[in-house]
Parts: sequence; C-alpha cells; structure tokens
Amino acid sequence: MAQPLKEMVNRTSVGLLADGVAAAHAPFPRDRFVATALADLGGLELKDRVRRVSLALHETLELPFPRAAAVLREATTRVRLDMWSGWPATDFVGAHGHDHLDDAMTTLAVLTPFSTGEFAVRPYLDRYRDDALKIMDGWAGAEDEHLRRLASEGSRPRLPWATRVRWLMEPGPTLPILDRLRDDPSEYVRRSVANHVNDIAKDHPDAALALLGRWRSEGGSHVERVVRHAVRGLVRAGHPEALILLGAAPGNGAVESLSLAGDEVAIGGKLPFTVVVSAAAAGPLLLKYAVRRDGSRRVFHLAEREAAVPGETFTVTRSHSFRPVTTRAEPPGPRELDIIVNGETRATASFTLVDAGPARD
Repeated sequence: MAQPLKEMVNRTSVGLLADGVAAAHAPFPRDRFVATALADLGGLELKDRVRRVSLALHETLELPFPRAAAVLREATTRVRLDMWSGWPATDFVGAHGHDHLDDAMTTLAVLTPFSTGEFAVRPYLDRYRDDALKIMDGWAGAEDEHLRRLASEGSRPRLPWATRVRWLMEPGPTLPILDRLRDDPSEYVRRSVANHVNDIAKDHPDAALALLGRWRSEGGSHVERVVRHAVRGLVRAGHPEALILLGAAPGNGAVESLSLAGDEVAIGGKLPFTVVVSAAAAGPLLLKYAVRRDGSRRVFHLAEREAAVPGETFTVTRSHSFRPVTTRAEPPGPRELDIIVNGETRATASFTLVDAGPARD
C-alpha cells in the first residue's frame, strides 16, 4: 500500500530544511526548530503538518521577514530541498511576508523549482493585484519551467486547495500570461495552462471557448493538445460549442447495445461493460460514461473514435472500479450507468452496488 502523502512531511524532511537554514544562518537553533516542528506532528493531516513546520520556522528563526527570506534563498544553495522539505518554506513566505511584496515574490521564485509556491503566492495576488500579476507575467518568460508553470498555476481561478482570490474569477486578468505560455515547450507548463482555462470555463464558458478558438486559429506546435485538455470540463457537460470546437457534432452517434457483466457489483470490485456505438455521419465520436445515484452523477472518459463513413460501428469494453478511496465513500444501493455520445446520453443500464461482505481468512 502506498504511503499516505502526509507521512512525507516527517523527521527527514524537517531535518533537511533545518540543515539548509542552519547552513545559511549560523545562529539558527536547529535542534529547537526540529523539536518544535515534530511536536504532535503525527496526529496532523498533510496541510496541517506543513503549517506546523512553517510555524516552527517562524518561532525559531526570529528574524525580520526580509532577512528571513534571504536566509531561505541562501538555504537552497546549501542543501537540495524537495517538495516536502521546501513546502513549509513556501508556506512561511505565504504567511509572513505580506508587507514585503518584492522580497516575498523573489523568494518564491527561488524556492519554487524545489517546491512550488502556487499556494503561497495567493495572498500577494489578493493584496497587490497589479504589481503581483506584473511579476508573474515576468515569470512566464523565465528559463526555468517550474517558474513558468508557477505563473499559470499560481494564478488559476479555482486552484485546488488554495485560497480564493475573487478578482481571479474574472475571465480576463490572466490572459496575457496564458497567451505567453499556451505553446510552451514544457508539457508540465502546458498542462497548467490547460487546467487554468478549464477553470475559466467553469464560470465563463463563452470566454474560454473564444480564447481556445483564437489559439487554434493562431496555430502552434502543441495547440491541439492544449485545447482538448482545456475544454474537457465543457465536453463532459455536453456543451454544444465545446463539442463543435473538437469537431464532434452534437447528436452524432447512437448506442446499438449496452451490456453489463452482471447486475450487482461489490464495493471494492469492478463492473465490466461493453458498448457498441454507431455513427450517423462521418466524424469524431467522443464517448463518456456516467455513474449515477441519488444526489450524485460522476462522468468519466470512455473512448474517442473517428468514423470514416456513416453507419460505422465501434465496440468498446471497459471496467469501472468501485475501489474505496479516502476522498469519497460509495454507499451501497441502486445505480445507473449512462453512455454519452457527443454530449448526449444514448443508453442507460441499471445495476446495484452491494456490500463486499466480511473478509475471509
């Protein structure tokens, strides 16, 4: 079983950060920092662990923020920080530098190749809208791909786990950054750009589609993949213009048959199913499936097929897993499986999710 992510913030990661700070600032009470950071760490979840280490750093470094920020920058030259040792350092910057925009942003730029500053930059975007955005626009032209990604990821309207910055919910402020990065040579950066536009599409679908349409008309080496990834939320919702953008005519395609491997599946098990789809006209078929119960409908990618002629059929077999995950509990009960072709539900089958029963020796 994979180690929970929270366990990655541990004695080793704290010790690595401590070594870097101590090497950069000799008076730093390394042992006191480590003891303070590790106190009660075991009972905390991931983000609370990060904040606990960050607070311990604040309590023990005891320097004015500009000097503390300089120490953190120097620490990156003394040890090789990673995601788990560096995250508390970026959190420190996000929490304690609010009166020092330049020092804070410079430090996040230094730290982010080791541990992204996407969460820590949010307070500065909130407080220093134009000045912070200007700095991030500069990051979009940086040589380091991590810093270019931070320009896009840190300014996402709906960045997961991050505090909301209300003005970022508007459709226009970050477009200059996205325009600079839309055809970036790094897939790591381009995926962030696509996720950013997908965020915009949740609140402003017309603006997102107009942006993607412009990018396609302007061309680029990677534009098609960025467009397809950015429009996925709208396609999942069956948005007609999003489907048209991908060349998938709404209404094209029918389900000839849908068969489930059984009418019951145990929690923790899989439900195999087979669907036969036919095209009414030549062109792309975007196939999704949805699993429904009272109060819940979750949509998943099934397949993409290209019909060369009207009437062409395709057979797709898939298994849907009901393995329990920590972020979602699936209660037993009746379910519906929908097959969605180019944005329209074309077939439905019923089944029941049942308890797995007691474990056997």
